[in-house]
Amino acid sequence: MKPEPLTLPPSPNWYCARCSDAAPGGIFGFAARTSVFLVRVGPSAGANPGAPPFRVVGELVGHTERVSGFTFSHHPGQYNLCATSSDDGTVKIWDVETKAVVTEHSFHQHTISALHWSPTVKDLIVSGDEKGVVFCYWLNRNDSQHFFPEPRTIFCLTCSPHHEDLVAIGYKDGIVVIIDISKKGEVIHRLRGHDDEIHSIAWCPLSGEDCLPVNQEENSEPDIPNGKLVAETPITKGCYLATGSKDQTIRIWSCSRGRGIMVLKLPFLKRRGGGVDPAVKERLWLTLHWPNNQPTQLVSSCFGGELLLWDLTQSWRRKYTLFSTSAEGQNHSRIIFNLCPLKTEDDKQLLLSTSMDRDVKCWDMATLECCWTLPSLGGFAYSLAFSPVDVGCLAIGVGDGMIRVWNTLSIKNNYEVKSFWQGVKSKVTALCWHPNKEGCLAFGTDDGKVGLYDTCSNKPPQISSTYHKKTVYRLAWGPPVPPMSLGGEGDRPSLTLYSCGGEGIVLQHNPWKLSGEAFNINKLVRDTNSIRYKLPVHTEISWKGDGKVMALGNEDGSIEIFQVPNLKLLCTIQQHHKLVNAVVWHHEHGSRPELSCLIASGSNNAVIYVHNLRTVLESNPESPVTITEPFRTLSGHTAKVTSLAWSPHHDGRLVSACYDGTAQVWDALREEPLFNFRGHRGRLLCVAWSPVDPECIYSGADDFCVCRWLTSMQDHSRPPQGKKCIELEKKRLSQPKPKLKKKKKPTLRLPGKQDSSIVTEDESSRETSGPVENGVSDQDGEEEAQEPELPSPVVSGEAVSCIAVSLGVEKSKVTVNSKATSLKKEPPKEKPEALLKKRKARSMLPLSTSLDHRSKEELHRDCLVLATATHAKELNEDVSADLEERFHLGLFTDRATLYRMMETEGKGHLESGHPELFHQLMLWKGDLKGVLQAAAERGELTDSLVAVAPVAGYSVWLWAVEAFAKQLCFQDQYVKAASYLLSIHKVYEAVELLKSNHFYREAIAVAKARLRPEDPVLKDLYLSWGSILEKDGHYAIAAKCYLGATSAYDAAKVLARKGDAASLRTAAELASIAGESELAASLALRCAQELLLVKNWVGAQEALGLHESLQGQRLVFCLLELLCRHLEEKQPPEVRSPSSVYHQWATGSEGDLMQRVTGVWRNTFSVDTPEQCRAALKKLQDVKYPSATSNTPFRQLLLHVCHDLTLAILSQQTASWEEAVPALLQAVLRSYTSGNFTLMQEIYSAFLPSGCDYLRDKLGDLSLTTAAFKSLEAFFIYGQLYEVWWSLCGPGPESSIWVKSTVPAEQREPEDSASAEDTEPVAAAAQPQSSPPSGPGLRLSGESERLLSACRKLFSERHANLQASQRTVAEVQETLAEMIRQHQKSQLCKATANGPSRDDPGQEAEQAPSRPQSPSREESNAPVSLPELTRRLTEANKKIAEFPESIKAWPFPDVLECCLVLLHIGSQCPGAVNPEMQQQAEELLQKYGHTRAYRRYCQTLHMNFQRP
Repeated sequence: MKPEPLTLPPSPNWYCARCSDAAPGGIFGFAARTSVFLVRVGPSAGANPGAPPFRVVGELVGHTERVSGFTFSHHPGQYNLCATSSDDGTVKIWDVETKAVVTEHSFHQHTISALHWSPTVKDLIVSGDEKGVVFCYWLNRNDSQHFFPEPRTIFCLTCSPHHEDLVAIGYKDGIVVIIDISKKGEVIHRLRGHDDEIHSIAWCPLSGEDCLPVNQEENSEPDIPNGKLVAETPITKGCYLATGSKDQTIRIWSCSRGRGIMVLKLPFLKRRGGGVDPAVKERLWLTLHWPNNQPTQLVSSCFGGELLLWDLTQSWRRKYTLFSTSAEGQNHSRIIFNLCPLKTEDDKQLLLSTSMDRDVKCWDMATLECCWTLPSLGGFAYSLAFSPVDVGCLAIGVGDGMIRVWNTLSIKNNYEVKSFWQGVKSKVTALCWHPNKEGCLAFGTDDGKVGLYDTCSNKPPQISSTYHKKTVYRLAWGPPVPPMSLGGEGDRPSLTLYSCGGEGIVLQHNPWKLSGEAFNINKLVRDTNSIRYKLPVHTEISWKGDGKVMALGNEDGSIEIFQVPNLKLLCTIQQHHKLVNAVVWHHEHGSRPELSCLIASGSNNAVIYVHNLRTVLESNPESPVTITEPFRTLSGHTAKVTSLAWSPHHDGRLVSACYDGTAQVWDALREEPLFNFRGHRGRLLCVAWSPVDPECIYSGADDFCVCRWLTSMQDHSRPPQGKKCIELEKKRLSQPKPKLKKKKKPTLRLPGKQDSSIVTEDESSRETSGPVENGVSDQDGEEEAQEPELPSPVVSGEAVSCIAVSLGVEKSKVTVNSKATSLKKEPPKEKPEALLKKRKARSMLPLSTSLDHRSKEELHRDCLVLATATHAKELNEDVSADLEERFHLGLFTDRATLYRMMETEGKGHLESGHPELFHQLMLWKGDLKGVLQAAAERGELTDSLVAVAPVAGYSVWLWAVEAFAKQLCFQDQYVKAASYLLSIHKVYEAVELLKSNHFYREAIAVAKARLRPEDPVLKDLYLSWGSILEKDGHYAIAAKCYLGATSAYDAAKVLARKGDAASLRTAAELASIAGESELAASLALRCAQELLLVKNWVGAQEALGLHESLQGQRLVFCLLELLCRHLEEKQPPEVRSPSSVYHQWATGSEGDLMQRVTGVWRNTFSVDTPEQCRAALKKLQDVKYPSATSNTPFRQLLLHVCHDLTLAILSQQTASWEEAVPALLQAVLRSYTSGNFTLMQEIYSAFLPSGCDYLRDKLGDLSLTTAAFKSLEAFFIYGQLYEVWWSLCGPGPESSIWVKSTVPAEQREPEDSASAEDTEPVAAAAQPQSSPPSGPGLRLSGESERLLSACRKLFSERHANLQASQRTVAEVQETLAEMIRQHQKSQLCKATANGPSRDDPGQEAEQAPSRPQSPSREESNAPVSLPELTRRLTEANKKIAEFPESIKAWPFPDVLECCLVLLHIGSQCPGAVNPEMQQQAEELLQKYGHTRAYRRYCQTLHMNFQRP
């Protein structure tokens, strides 16, 4: 028994929640366009041994529009039943064994979007539509019921497998509801969590909620669905529900609690062999499958076509397994729309998936590997071509922008198909294999592209640089002709590629150099044959097998035969009278060589002619011969013939493809029809005879199918005639109807040269009008024009027509534009326009017209009155009265009466609201001035009236323009009014009008175009607009205005107002260009300071480099960068801030900081000589920064400190030591006054690593800087004194220089780390008794003892006296301020006598904090009088005035604070402090510690030292 025919089916429909399903036993079905294709899977498929066990076994045909839903009955005994829903508004029940409709209903008034056959009720089919209506249909009792649970667009629905009355519904806005159909569709649960379309709903295969682990606290929460606490019932108890949404999440819901228990976020998986598509999120479709035998696992699709198996027991880890990890290229390459399980007869658990990549894949759930793939087509099958080298490889040109190469001889897989899409990007309308070169395939597209593909590699195709202007009809390989044939054998290819395009020309392409220009052979034909007339439009080309003769088919029906090498015209066949679609030469390897001169041709007139050119070819006539009689005539087709193919296995046997929907096999020699194939549901476009099997033929049609059929299996021998033809036409018309939207009809034909009147109406509307799944070319950009706009809530209730390509129709766009796409019930768009065109224009004389339609008596009376008035020599009063009453007779009498008629008609127009008609009547009278005046008074001037005003004179025109401009101003049309003022040369008025109404842009354009450049009005416009823009924050445009006004300074200032680094830099550059040097420098410095905040060191230096005067600041920033790097390196790695991008010179660590700074200055900034240092020093000395406080930001403090340090280093470089010491002291003082002790110590360690002796030697006896040096030295000792004290409090590795341990390390007790570094020095010194005494195992090192002996320099009595006087002044001022506050509060209380009572606790609480905090009870009880305070203040100020300026000029460490620290060290290490120094410290504390800050600590210390 011979094998049954094979079908390469159309692609499964896109963007449908359920358009594929499988029944137990091995039958799988998927919706494709308007039908459902059935596939037998498993051992019963009857596949060849070793081939995948599946086969396409049939098609369910009956719907007229896209099938949107498909579902099988899963009940034993009725596995043969299935249901479909369609955009034609019907739901059909089918028997797959008979492929017939059992019953159907059309209850829905809107597009059906969801369908499911209940798994628990054997005859229940549930469907939902875009308006939210749900219908339940019971098949056996032919009963139905409808519900309207939510006014939302339904996307999917699924019936519960555990309870017959529960249905879960997913909506477009992300809501999921569970309804009970036994309670009239009552909503049991409303599940909220998703925020986008619900694509899929899957019930857990096991009832109950014990299969998944749920947190205990979740179980303990009450069940509050819809805000009400409900008791658990058998309906609400016990099942999980999974939903997949476009929001990229999968949610698991508890039906008993009515809320979500688990959320799974889709991962982004990088595609093997390529990058991730950036638009992948926008094309997500998330479908789910919950395996029956694996309740703790869930299968879902992902972004790029991957399948994931989720482990629901470990959801918090987001654990999943990827399908097909072992084999690359087995996954889908685009999003997956449907998943359905199938259990075969041999108990294999399979999973079938449909995808946007047009493949149907079968997966083994045991191994998660792909078992087989069923390819499909997403467009018309335009062209078929068998490879002459790789026998059995069939190339298919498809309208979806891809080329398929089908290995028809594969034993392991009947559907072994490779797809090629790169570089195509359009419908593939022509194909031709190279006769000798393996894998070389030429292709042509509908946009005129010609290219070469190497099917043996993955390289992109070569594309010819010469395009056809229209569709490529045919491709053919043939010998080269001039000019390409000129040259030696090695300089030209043996075969060149010829292409025939829709514009009517044939191009010759060089396959060695497709980037070169292709040649039009018409020039050679014209020159060789001396043709002067216009050449016919070519539509077909065919080379004879020996390559010596070429045939060209033409649009006028003629066929021309040319001889190589110069294309001499041998003969012209004048047989067809319509466009020639196909011309084929008989093969040359038959038993009768003379048959190789046979040429068959088909055209639009349905008759096939065969001509024998043997005589012509052998005789080689000098002049062209005309042939008018055919050798054979093959009649029988009833429509145009699109393709022909001679059998390579027989002599004289021909197969033809025709628009009548059939393929016919002929015995051409006997003119006898042999076999007729009627398996297609559309018009045939191409046909090819198998090179291996004599009975096997392949045909392609516009039904998106390629069929492989055997001649001996056909029931018919000739094309259908009469009733059979009508039935076939009905079958063809059952395909989807084209969209209403029409595109420009090309005057070309398709590969079969179809009439444009038919082709463009059907094909362009089906394939090129997006969005259609079919007709997509480039996979990388495939969905750019096809992104779904899923059903809108406002879809009409009428049946929606599908694009003929519904196979791929993206659900959204097909249904959204239902009114636009409906052909069945909606009128065409052109109809309303036609109706508008047919509507009569309003009559100019409606009153007169109506009076001419009165009764017969009145019309007769009109005639008599008119005759009397015409023939009377003088009109009497009666006649005049009659004429006045019958004003419409003025049309037939004199002019005065006519004017009266026009006046009456005009008043009628004004009363009915049609002033334009009144104006026209006035124009008819010639009273143009009156028309203009009347229109101006009524504010009804129009453009047309003003346009005709010049007819009345220049002055009238000027007046009319001004009046119209005023009218436009009242109507807020200021720009138009200004344009009219310009038309009468009132430029200044127009500019002022625009300016006063804030149309500055337009005003500037007018002024710039019409006024002199130096006119002050223009500058005023720029400045006015700039100030307004500046107020509104549009600084960049405002800067342009100031530049236009030649005020570059203002432009730079306004640009800098935004304050960000980019704006400041631009402003600095602008100021520099304009010559504003000072402004440019200040802005560049601000820009650098802004960049400093984000640690952009490189950008800061670039900004400073914009101006030469900022060379000194560049040195400051360089020092700052090196200091920050130095401080960062000293921090532990775990506490360092994110690393900044430093300069290359900042990363080195050789030498100390001072050496690195001077080295970078010298090498990078070329500051080497003393003169350069002196110049930079002079510039930096002019910059003054305010004193630091405890609130100064750290980065600002660092900048100011580095400025002082830069001054110090530059002074050292110039040997100006008297300037270096004050600068270095200023940096130390900034750190000290801001409370940053660490920074102060870092300055000393970096710039005075050996102490101050070096500076003392350099200074010598310079009395001017002695005081500054003493202060600098004092702060140095002050800092080291604190380090000694902190080392005693918490000894560590860094304190070994100050403290030595006398106890072995293993005997030491662990101590808490001291945190004194985090406290202020004064605060630490103020509480000496809080520090734990040092143990007997610690003693001071020699370095510490030397330091303590140097502390004598800190015990300056003069400084202690000065500081005590300054503290006294501060305390007196604080007391006075407090007294003033108390006085003001008491005055306020008196003024508010009607306010709250004095004993109000709230008032007391408010006053309490304002009372001064007294250090002791005695002080709080002894108020000080104002005269006493004044006396204290005077005495203190007098004391301060007596001190010399050298003492007051430079700050000094707090002497009493140093005394306290020293005494505390002595208490911790007895004998460490010199008794003489200890006594001096105590005396200083007793003498000057009378102020509030030190009084308590002095008393405490005195008590401690008095103890035995």
